[in-house]
Amino acid sequence: MSAKSQKQTTSKKQPAHREDKRRQWRVFEIAHFIRDNYYPNAPKIQKTFELSRSTVMRDISFLQDDYKMPIEYSEEHKGYYFTDPTFEIQSVMLSEGELLSISTILPLMEQYKNTPLEATYKSLMNKFIEMMPDKVSVSSSFLESDIKFISDPLPQIDEKVFNSVFDAIRTSSTIKFNYRSISRTTYTSRQFDPYKVICQKGNWYTIGWCHKHEDIVIYSLSRIKDLEKTGDTFEIKKSFALDKYIDSDFGVWLNKEKPVTIELVFSPDVNTLILERTWHAKQKCHQNKDGSVYLSFSSNQIQETLHWVMSFGSRVEVINPPELKEMIKKEIALMRKKY
Repeated sequence: MSAKSQKQTTSKKQPAHREDKRRQWRVFEIAHFIRDNYYPNAPKIQKTFELSRSTVMRDISFLQDDYKMPIEYSEEHKGYYFTDPTFEIQSVMLSEGELLSISTILPLMEQYKNTPLEATYKSLMNKFIEMMPDKVSVSSSFLESDIKFISDPLPQIDEKVFNSVFDAIRTSSTIKFNYRSISRTTYTSRQFDPYKVICQKGNWYTIGWCHKHEDIVIYSLSRIKDLEKTGDTFEIKKSFALDKYIDSDFGVWLNKEKPVTIELVFSPDVNTLILERTWHAKQKCHQNKDGSVYLSFSSNQIQETLHWVMSFGSRVEVINPPELKEMIKKEIALMRKKY
């Protein structure tokens, strides 16, 4: 999109947004006007708010239908009134859809669970709630108990570690810490230049230059302890590019190899599951005549793909690459020894 067309699009959206804001203010003012005056009729409301009759009638219908306000027209007094004089007009009223949208923020916050950001976001949500009226009205019934979110079990991250890594990235500071890799039972010391932080499905990692390995390495924040700054600073190596090491669409398993084309065929009994989701931004996916599903994408995440493919068991067949086939054969052989 050109800069000119983008500017035109933006300019068209802004007036509509301002109009929505004006209307929201206006309908509540009309509601207060009806409640606080003696049976105002449409012409009086028109004159007070400088509106057309059609706009007044539309706004009153909006208050009646969308916000369930007990507004009726009195034939006796020739004007509008509240059938329930105790009805409290809230400055904030949410439709069922809007309230549902707020509730769906909660699972998005799950990726920050067990991190210092969890408490921060909860504090922000509490402040948001405090800013709202004592009673929040909705356009129709909505029960929070109707929805249940199930999250993955996530590791605990030390608050000092979490904050210190972000601070080190911001200040380009070299850090040192003790680290316990996934296959070890003890901690070993590391000196590290953190370049970036990556969050994958609630798991937090930092990628950067490891002085011990003299190479780019990814460390899990949950496996770091005793973190300190060394007092040294660093510059990100000019050759560093995040997409050389991970696939942001699929996983963070460190791999310096070039991406390969992964081709899979899923059996018909998981047909819908595969077709209804986007597994990779650049995937190719289609249904075969026999009901099976072909899926392919390019990635350097061979190890990540191995674990993902294995989760489907016999319902998937690897077509390419050959090295992924061999990895699965070895994994099955190791499993056969145990079972």
